[in-house]
Amino acid sequence: MLARVWSAAIAGINAIKVGVEVDVSGGLPKIVVVGLPDVAIQESRERVKAALKNADFAFPVRKIVVNLTPADLRKEGPCFDLPISVGILAASEQVDPQLLGDYLLYGEVSLDGTLRAVSGVLPIAAAARTMGIAGLIVPAGNAQEAAVVKDLAVYGFDNLGQVADFLNQPAKYQPVVAQDRLPQESRSPILNLKDVKGQVQARRALEIAAAGGHNLIFVGPPGSGKTMLAQRLPGILPNLSFPEALEVSQIYSVAGLLKDRGQLITQRPFRNPHHSASGPSLVGGGTYPRPGEISLAHRGILFLDELTEFKRNVLEYLRQPLEDGRVTISRTRQSVIFPAQFTLIASTNPCPCGYFGDPIQNCTCSPRQRENYWAKLSGPLMDRIDLQVAVNRLKPEEMTRQTMGEDTAAVRARVIVARQLAEQRFAGETEISCNAQMRSPHLREFCVLDEASRSLLERAIRQLGLSARAMDRVLKVSRTIADLAGDRNLQSNHLAEAIQYRTIDRMQ
Repeated sequence: MLARVWSAAIAGINAIKVGVEVDVSGGLPKIVVVGLPDVAIQESRERVKAALKNADFAFPVRKIVVNLTPADLRKEGPCFDLPISVGILAASEQVDPQLLGDYLLYGEVSLDGTLRAVSGVLPIAAAARTMGIAGLIVPAGNAQEAAVVKDLAVYGFDNLGQVADFLNQPAKYQPVVAQDRLPQESRSPILNLKDVKGQVQARRALEIAAAGGHNLIFVGPPGSGKTMLAQRLPGILPNLSFPEALEVSQIYSVAGLLKDRGQLITQRPFRNPHHSASGPSLVGGGTYPRPGEISLAHRGILFLDELTEFKRNVLEYLRQPLEDGRVTISRTRQSVIFPAQFTLIASTNPCPCGYFGDPIQNCTCSPRQRENYWAKLSGPLMDRIDLQVAVNRLKPEEMTRQTMGEDTAAVRARVIVARQLAEQRFAGETEISCNAQMRSPHLREFCVLDEASRSLLERAIRQLGLSARAMDRVLKVSRTIADLAGDRNLQSNHLAEAIQYRTIDRMQ
């Protein structure tokens, strides 16, 4: 007898509908799986056999052929255990096959018949609505993750016995009710910007970066507060909107970081990889591509502490994602695209010893050592960093001062207003949500310069040697500064402030 069950495979963060055809016929008892399965799926033959027996089902002592369609799509992982098991039960007439065409099944099966949570359920649930699927059957550990998708009936079960009972008597069961999809207010940030003493210019740059989504680098001696400032950036960012939260949560679901959470990720990600990280760990990769740190930082922050300690070839991996907002990973059989619209925040010392230009401690590095140190940061990479800020050592009176800086909540309020202005400006745009993502047509429309501002920009280009890309970055930062000031048009003071954040371009 032949039975067909629907499942899905993950390609990047997208789901592709997969048919699981099971044929039970005469011949020597064995299970054959075809349709480009990986090793984990081939091993599912023994898992499924033991699971059905231990769950008190009759395992057919006949030849069983499992075909995964489309045949040219590579399938991976243990997530096909559940549809294969149900397909065998349907083909051997132990469950009613009538409902199989209405549901998509996805999950791993243990040897005792219990269902185990798997990764990638959220993008499958999001795509199931467009597949003509009425409902989704998953392990109980994935039910809340899948239930955040609207207009989709999700059923979560603990074992194969419950799945079989549902298919035979569906009226006994109700779909899972989702928890709150998106809390109205975020919890209070743990790290408050008021803890930072002094550093007025660095705090201002942090606010501009948050308001416009601009890349930022802090350069200064050890202990000047570079890391402390960066760690407080998430607190002044607005929460993710529902579409953004769904998109980010899909990435985390594919990476296996969303299981048992039961709700969407609502706060913007903050990823902080170590400087020993490899290129593939940043951009993603593997035999079956998985998202890397830059995709896990999508719609949030990628913080690279001690930037010049990263290998140069690793840093060069960032150039295309910083420009395009996505990363493409190509393999022999497939090519997948992961979103990567993140804000890069970096910090570094001015030289190997860390004290070049410090008024208190003398630098012990030679000019050659400083040159080699900065050579790790290529010109094209620095062009893509909008804000370059020197963070100096605090003065003694600043260190001992009891008064604190401005509270995170006050700064966050201004950032939200500026972001709302940008959203209104780019209403109808699908790929642009903040000023840092503007393209040339937007610059011509929203960054019009008067004669005084144009003359100022031309002098800056000559004196600082700015490239055309760096000039565009200056204009984008100027637009954000104007938004924070509530000004509709760019003025020379906005441009002058933006230019001062490019002064590290020539620090070698």
